[in-house]
Amino acid sequence: QVQLVESGGGLVQAGGSLRLACAASGRTFSRYLLGWFRQAPGKEREFVAAISWSGGWISYAASVKGRFTISRDNAKDTVYLQLNSLKPEDTALYYCAATTSSSSHDYRDYNYWGQGTQVTVSS
Repeated sequence: QVQLVESGGGLVQAGGSLRLACAASGRTFSRYLLGWFRQAPGKEREFVAAISWSGGWISYAASVKGRFTISRDNAKDTVYLQLNSLKPEDTALYYCAATTSSSSHDYRDYNYWGQGTQVTVSS
């Protein structure tokens, strides 16, 4: 089992920045691919970014590429998502998730989920 707890969400104006963090506990954190997903009201959960255990594989959704940066610190069992140049359409509940897959953009491949942290971007 892996337990994930997100933090860092909040209300920010368009163009602003936030840094989300996801702290993990339980099984060896470094063996998991970590991903961030988001879900806005009335919409499906969508992939945002993911990073392999070594950091050698990183992937972003087209909608956030160049604005968001994912990173991880295996010594601290924490994965981060830096959100820059935020837009109102980035408003959503952001989830951290973990999978033993080597690479995946599909939320169905992720076995462990946090409770989510709300990001709200005002125009």
